Amino acid sequence: MILIGQYDSPFVRRVGIALTLYGISFEHRPWSAFGDAEKIRPYNPLTRVPTLVLDNGEVLIESHLILDYLDSLVPADRRMFPVSEPMRHQALKVSALATGLGDKAVSLFYEKRLHEKISHVWVGRCRMQIEAVLAVLEAERAERPTAYWFGDHIGHADIAVAAVLRFIGEAHPGLVSLADFPALGAHAKRMEALAVFQEISQPFIAPA
Repeated sequence: MILIGQYDSPFVRRVGIALTLYGISFEHRPWSAFGDAEKIRPYNPLTRVPTLVLDNGEVLIESHLILDYLDSLVPADRRMFPVSEPMRHQALKVSALATGLGDKAVSLFYEKRLHEKISHVWVGRCRMQIEAVLAVLEAERAERPTAYWFGDHIGHADIAVAAVLRFIGEAHPGLVSLADFPALGAHAKRMEALAVFQEISQPFIAPA
């Protein structure tokens, strides 16, 4: 398999971490959706990352769909999305909130970086959405005393939240203080201390 995208993207990073934890070998091509768009386009006409090229040449896009496919390659007891309800839909919800949070953080960055005239209405809306999602995730994590969000084993929800928090901290210094979200701060610290998080990692590089 070939994973396309830089690890400063929380969406690429969550896929790289999952592949590593599952022991699935892959080649990493750290191409930027901006600087390397012409390289990405033959695989993904949206020129977005992550893009995963399978061994048979088929291409998967969007991190959630990629992870759903990866889960199908391992036994049910190793899958990082729970297979039974209600934990399955709960984990999907946390992951969706985390990736939505990441989308808002990316939109906020692009608004400030790429537009000559910044829309303060849009910036305010993104900030409000980011704060609202963080508050919901904080409350949910605080209710769970387990090492990971849904028990004693790491899951896709754990990875998504931590990867997005890292991205927000680096792409938007000072926007969020994790001191205001102690449960999330502790969760992120625990995840980032894991060897796989340190291996699948890259400091944020702003698009040129």
